[in-house]
Amino acid sequence: MAGVLVHTQPANLDAVRSAIAGIAGAEIHAASDAGKLVVTLEAPTSRAIAAHLTFLHQLEGVLAATLVYQHNEDACDMDTEIVDESHSPGLY
Repeated sequence: MAGVLVHTQPANLDAVRSAIAGIAGAEIHAASDAGKLVVTLEAPTSRAIAAHLTFLHQLEGVLAATLVYQHNEDACDMDTEIVDESHSPGLY
């Protein structure tokens, strides 16, 4: 998953919104009339996230697409219990 701030020219806002809506795993959470969009991207690999980010950079009218947050984890690791010996038992 990645959080991205996309800044586009206001005249291109609708076209950019439509293009982002066409990306599998993309969601627009907020948009301003000034051309700023808060977007999350979900993809199975960090390479796929990078490809989506490159696509955003290349869209007509996009001034910047800034990666704000990224986290990748294997699906099998989601079921692994994390034990931190530095904390008291039961605090996780």
